[in-house]
Amino acid sequence: MTAADLALAGLGLGAVAALAGLGVLVTYRVTGVFNLAFGAVAALAAELLRHAVRVWGWPLWPSAALIVLVVCPALGVVASVLVFRPLERRRAGTAESLVASLGVFVVLVGLVTVVWGYQSWPDAPALFPAAAVSLPWGLTIRRDSLGALVTVAVIGAGLALLLRTRAGLVARAVVEDRDLAELVAIDTDRVSMAAWAGGWALAGLAGILIAPSVRLDPYGLTLFVLGTMAVAVIARLSSPVIAVVAALAIGIAQSELTQLHPGGRAGVLLGALSSNLYAVALLAALLLMRHLADDDHGRSTATRLTRRHDLRPPTGWWVPAVLVLGAPLLLSGSDLRQAQQVPALAVIFLSIVVLTGYTGQISLGQAGFAGLGALLAARLAHGGAGPVPDMAPLLALVVAAGLTALLGSLLARPAVRRRGLFLALTTFAIGSIISRFVFAQPTFVSGVHIGLPAPFDGERSFYVLEVLVLGVALLVVRNHHRGRLGRALLAVRDDEPGAEAAGVDSHRLRIWAFTVSTGLAAVGGVLLASSDRAFDATGFDPVQSLIWFAAVMVFGIDSAMGAVLGAALLVVLDALFGNGVSTLVIGVGAVLLGRFPGGLLYLARRVAVRGFGLLRATGAAPVPTGSIRLSPAGRALAARVPR
Repeated sequence: MTAADLALAGLGLGAVAALAGLGVLVTYRVTGVFNLAFGAVAALAAELLRHAVRVWGWPLWPSAALIVLVVCPALGVVASVLVFRPLERRRAGTAESLVASLGVFVVLVGLVTVVWGYQSWPDAPALFPAAAVSLPWGLTIRRDSLGALVTVAVIGAGLALLLRTRAGLVARAVVEDRDLAELVAIDTDRVSMAAWAGGWALAGLAGILIAPSVRLDPYGLTLFVLGTMAVAVIARLSSPVIAVVAALAIGIAQSELTQLHPGGRAGVLLGALSSNLYAVALLAALLLMRHLADDDHGRSTATRLTRRHDLRPPTGWWVPAVLVLGAPLLLSGSDLRQAQQVPALAVIFLSIVVLTGYTGQISLGQAGFAGLGALLAARLAHGGAGPVPDMAPLLALVVAAGLTALLGSLLARPAVRRRGLFLALTTFAIGSIISRFVFAQPTFVSGVHIGLPAPFDGERSFYVLEVLVLGVALLVVRNHHRGRLGRALLAVRDDEPGAEAAGVDSHRLRIWAFTVSTGLAAVGGVLLASSDRAFDATGFDPVQSLIWFAAVMVFGIDSAMGAVLGAALLVVLDALFGNGVSTLVIGVGAVLLGRFPGGLLYLARRVAVRGFGLLRATGAAPVPTGSIRLSPAGRALAARVPR
């Protein structure tokens, strides 16, 4: 194929990316919410269409029209009314809206996983055939690419015309000043609902168009569509024209790269770059920009989600954690092997607690650092680290954690100056790059051997080792929550300008927290890979980062106990009810975080405190005097009190 033919072929992929970018922009410009769920919406729409056509035998085009024009907009309306409208009415910040959007994402991914499983489907139906169409001057273009281009042109023209109508004027008024729009009797809730319906319809259409050419499973298609966030970021979440131009340009560049075939590692690197160019463009755009959006004027996610409670963890919080971690010692066989995932996940969750709970930095790339630690430890322990001699497995774990922490400190320097949505997207992009350029490349993962470390090479002894490592991680987390260091971290989280005025070096503390967090994630990744006895790239997929972050948020972003119990819940639910159930439950909990800030444990604590106060107020829970020891003077005084 000539360069012109390749450029025309790339226009089709760019058109699909433009559809996804327009969906993000429509929602963000009207509601102020960056819709992280649009990748999951795309996957859900593609799975629904495949099931309707391949399983139920429905006709293709009517099924696609039903999904894009009815099902996806209806789901968008439901999400708008039940999840985002309460946040909009109380003017919730970007952080809370981001977490709510993440909750919707996790719910949809869990739903797709429960219904269709993790299986990849190679027979996704295509709206347009892949046959070539002849053009003047001897050029050719595929029908699916031409169909995607025409679709984008029609939708773009429709949006341009809509902006010139009264409806467009109303939408711009809501975007510019929502409070002022309400004063002139504009129904802002209806405008937001329409934006959600339109954005989800575009996401569903993008998923249906791209499904025939990518891996159709809950993670593959979702991650690809999430990569197209690059076009919205390049447009600074404001200009649809720039988003479309950027999408088409990246699509053409990705197609043109396929005609280059260098040998050796350069060819492998070029192939990875060609297939993941949107993810690379996302990270490059984020690193080159000084700011992306107004992220709550510097207020952190942890502050926004915990600001309405000042309750300490309940007394004796460690008792249920000890029971949860001790119970697997009574198990054996496959049950014990599955239980080995609990301490490993708990360590990874603790890394999120240190970073987000104690310093307010949103990290959506922990799976990348966890997998990197596991891969480094395997290479160091079993050969494959070049001239470095083989290390004892436990020593390899420590060295891998240190190297990952060092990498984390280097990546933290450009990342920690960002806040809120900007930082979240940056860390997600970093995790995606690690996954696609390291974990997905046979050069790095082929021949990797992972086993249980000696002398803890028995099932039960390895679990004991995991619990001991988790205990050390809990001590590290405790030291970052107590004392002078803990007070400084919490001061940076809650009021960074005030902390800096008091002499706290917030920049250095954020880098330190990022370094400790990546080190803990690496340790957890080593334990997780060892419990599986293999390095599974899908176990460290970037989508896992989103699910893990949501799980920690649900159980309390600043709660060490919540991290342990959350890890146990994920493993137990999937073991009892099948894969995807835990994701669905976590997603529902994340959606409800806007109504119950602080997570489930703090909600239970508040309910218990209020219930105890009510019992005391009504006299329903008298304190038996016989259980209280009084001094002789106290008994004499009590005898004078009238009964």
